[in-house]
Amino acid sequence: MFTRLPPQTDPPLPPKETLPTMYDLPSEDPEESGLPDEFHDLQPQLLSATLRLSNYASDNFFTGTDLNLYYDIRHPLWYKRPDWFLALGVPRLYDGTDLRLSYVLWQEGVSPFVIVELLSPGTETEDLGQTQREADQPPTKWQVYEQILRVPYYIVFDRYTDQLRAFGLDKGSYQELPLPEQKLWIPELNLGLGIWQGTYQGVTRSWLRWYDEHEQWIPTEAETAQQEHQRAERERQRAEQAETQLEQERQQRQQLIERLRAKGIDPDDLLN
Repeated sequence: MFTRLPPQTDPPLPPKETLPTMYDLPSEDPEESGLPDEFHDLQPQLLSATLRLSNYASDNFFTGTDLNLYYDIRHPLWYKRPDWFLALGVPRLYDGTDLRLSYVLWQEGVSPFVIVELLSPGTETEDLGQTQREADQPPTKWQVYEQILRVPYYIVFDRYTDQLRAFGLDKGSYQELPLPEQKLWIPELNLGLGIWQGTYQGVTRSWLRWYDEHEQWIPTEAETAQQEHQRAERERQRAEQAETQLEQERQQRQQLIERLRAKGIDPDDLLN
């Protein structure tokens, strides 16, 4: 059931403040609060686009976005749907040929190593482990990640406050990890995750993205291509400037020679 809309005013409020969002409107599936918004689409793309794993070949890890993750063979219809996750040591393609339609733990045999959840009004309490399991209901998201999948790193990012929080397994339970400067270094990956202020897909805001051991943000392929283009353009400009300078020097020498000859002086005699 959607929430009550704010009353109209004179002058009327802008549509952004009055129209319902996906979180206000019911879904065709009564168990779903709505489809992901645009941020939930773009942010996972950036995470995958900047992930560079030096210890794993590109076909030996898998990143999933808003993909059903089935975790209990005794209850094969139970699933969670992380906003983004990374599984190590599994092929990118299922059976080496097919794109996955889901991630089935008892077939893959490998739990995710990192899970990222992007907070939204409808899921915030569950994402932060603040809900309790109800009788005859599947375990909560927090319980699945912590106690069943035992995901080593569980990361939560709030787009509204730009706050990053991370939890790591310690003796079987999640403990919140310190985040100096809102950055998390993951030694097993030789990568870090932090908040980057910049423009991605035409949107300028704070984004979650990977950085390397030198604390340099890892570029996407498009950014790398743009950087290469800019370097090539700078080289071309330097070459043009050098050619222009040589031509100016040649013209200056020619003008000097002509002035000397006009005075009856042979330039070649000056060189002997």
